[in-house]
Amino acid sequence: MITKNKAFIVVQYIFVAFLVICCIIPFWLLIASSFTPESVLLESGYSLIPKKITFQTYEYLWAVSAGVGRAYLMSIIIAGIGVTSSLIMTTFYAYPLSRKDLPGRNAISFFLFFTMLFNGGLVPTYMVYTRLLHIKDTLWAMIVPGMLMNAFHVIMMRTYITSNISDEIIEAGRIDGASEMTCLLRIVIPLCKPIMGTLALMTFIAYWNNWTNGVYYIQKRTDLFGIQNYMKVVLDSITVLQQQVAKGINVDASQIPSVGIRMALAVVGVLPVLVVYPFFQKSFVKGVTLGSVKG
Repeated sequence: MITKNKAFIVVQYIFVAFLVICCIIPFWLLIASSFTPESVLLESGYSLIPKKITFQTYEYLWAVSAGVGRAYLMSIIIAGIGVTSSLIMTTFYAYPLSRKDLPGRNAISFFLFFTMLFNGGLVPTYMVYTRLLHIKDTLWAMIVPGMLMNAFHVIMMRTYITSNISDEIIEAGRIDGASEMTCLLRIVIPLCKPIMGTLALMTFIAYWNNWTNGVYYIQKRTDLFGIQNYMKVVLDSITVLQQQVAKGINVDASQIPSVGIRMALAVVGVLPVLVVYPFFQKSFVKGVTLGSVKG
């Protein structure tokens, strides 16, 4: 067997180690650059080992910590509501599709697949959300558009239920007098923890990194901005300072942490994902493996 060949196993480990290094280096470079003075970055460029260490960028973030803290809180609220709502809707859509005796199962599946191929476009979507649903400048503008329901997640959940939960288990529950809802809550959902953990992590990352909803649907209620939109506001303010330098205003360009602040903001933005992922890693790997679409 090729898997018992020691040379092949060594090559596998070397290849995996190379991939790990390729994944770690960008994060290390990001962190190192956030602690590098702006003048050094402008003069020498990026380096894995900072020639000089400074906390200037993080001091700047601390100076606006009230805004950063509020943006963090809003991102947590938005991601929490979004992940919970998305899991509920995905489960209630995927479970009926996994039942072969569901009337109109093919038609319901068609409506699901259709959304993966076609959409109304940006302008009609914007008009529906703002003029019909009236979510503009509300919390729901950061939750509903584009992410609350994902057809691919429904397919993953349905495939997982079909492949890993036998009909006999559900039939046994029905024989014991359990209703369809009871079977879902007491039998199916407890057995779907791996795929639900996977979808929760994927949805959380999507909500945490989303900034387009804030750009499209939030104009006046900037207090609803999440961390990504707040990062854009901070970068825009730095751009204004750079424009002032270009106009000849007496400001030292090397003292404006334009590059370093971008790196520090990226570190601040990605930190929660790095903290959360290890807790979902086991479920994520198992859920993706068992819930993947099978040919």
